Amino acid sequence: MKKSFLWLIAALLISCAGCAQSPDRYTGDVAARIAQVEQNLGSHYMINGQAPFTLKERMAHYHINGLSIAVIHNYHIDWARGYGWADSTQQRPVTVHTLFQAASISKSLNGVGVVLLAQEGKLDLYTDIDKYLTGWKFPYDSLSKGKKITVANLLSHTAGLTIHGFPGYTQGETLPTLEQILDGKPPANTQAVRSMYEPGLKSEYSGGGITITQLIVQDITHEPYDRYMQEKVFDPLGMLESFYTQPAPASKASLLATAYDVNGKEVTGKYHVYPEEAAAGLWTNPSDLARYIIGTQLSYEGKTAKVLNQEYTKLRLTPYIDQSAALGVFINKTAAGSYFQHGGANEGFRSQYYGSIEGGEGVVVMVNSDNGAILSEVVNSVATVYGWKDFYKPEYKTFVTIPPDQLQAFTGRYKLRGPRDLALDCRVDAGNLVIRQVWNGVQSTFYPESDSSFFSMDWGFGIKASKAADGSVAYLVAFDRDYWDKVNP
Repeated sequence: MKKSFLWLIAALLISCAGCAQSPDRYTGDVAARIAQVEQNLGSHYMINGQAPFTLKERMAHYHINGLSIAVIHNYHIDWARGYGWADSTQQRPVTVHTLFQAASISKSLNGVGVVLLAQEGKLDLYTDIDKYLTGWKFPYDSLSKGKKITVANLLSHTAGLTIHGFPGYTQGETLPTLEQILDGKPPANTQAVRSMYEPGLKSEYSGGGITITQLIVQDITHEPYDRYMQEKVFDPLGMLESFYTQPAPASKASLLATAYDVNGKEVTGKYHVYPEEAAAGLWTNPSDLARYIIGTQLSYEGKTAKVLNQEYTKLRLTPYIDQSAALGVFINKTAAGSYFQHGGANEGFRSQYYGSIEGGEGVVVMVNSDNGAILSEVVNSVATVYGWKDFYKPEYKTFVTIPPDQLQAFTGRYKLRGPRDLALDCRVDAGNLVIRQVWNGVQSTFYPESDSSFFSMDWGFGIKASKAADGSVAYLVAFDRDYWDKVNP
């Protein structure tokens, strides 16, 4: 009898993996808004006559172990909740205190810390970076065409540098120094950070460039990067649970979410380590990131200056050269207003935040999964429930039926034209196409809307087929620009 009772309790816990795990302290209007958000997830495409997705449905669909969210309304955290498991093997639930790797969202907080040095007169954002690098210097060559890289270039990804992102290191591996990372020397697992073209030409995302700012901060302040960020940024903003320290301190182990791949399998070592702290090393939670967003919003309005004053906050949120890339953030403009935002993608973690530049609205969503498609769906739900004008405008579709023999013509492997060696596998399932990205195993169902065009509810884009003279499929087009030629598997 006792054994059966324990199995019942275990079954109930497993069945609630998509349910809220944080203590429920919300009532009234807030509780009603939470319920609405949980019931109104929406993708780029929606089906005429079909109800929105629920959070529980989409967590199961995407194999999401854990999800955490904080919603900002009128310059306050309206609510925060955790769902599912921080570690499914340990049956450790996500709470509002669970820490996730923020990945590239690290760049936003780094932007605050670097711009603070400019506000204090310790750094000129528009001067050659070598002025502030005391040991390692950037190796300019002919590709930079005699132009000097500035800190503003680094923060806005307009320095023309290599290295988009970093894969991290398995726990226990020897970690490289910043200088080894920047020069691509062992034990660094990425190539050297070097010029691709002259600075100031356009925005080209570079985690390598952000890593240079980490070294600049240390060279100017003469203290470890993580300590500077804790004292000068996190503590004043009230982000008391966040840290950049890599590897993570042992004292934080019980709060750290475990990383999982697209199929829900645990990442080796539970998570990767990122010595590239400014670019990818932040551990945090949505509530702490919400405090950063609110601090930014109030500073922009001139109502507070916990870290940056109004002048430098406005500077940080102003696109530099590119129309959207500002100093550590990206600016999204709608007909009704603008938002500062950033996303993140580390091994086994995905995250996204939005903050309105005016009005005090925002949201942060974090998951311990390689599948980040759910993030935009949750954000869209928040935008709908909280009435963000012109933010979410789904495109409604209607299914059509294609005869099985015609669908079979689409099956096979497709390779992307151009320098990148990427491939898609396409098969038929239940009258639809299932397309799998060969390089990472992520797949999605594409539904027919004509005899040659299909759309995905998960990936938010459609594909169109071009047929050869004999009626066979020759290639697929995605985003009206990416061409995938059909090849033999």
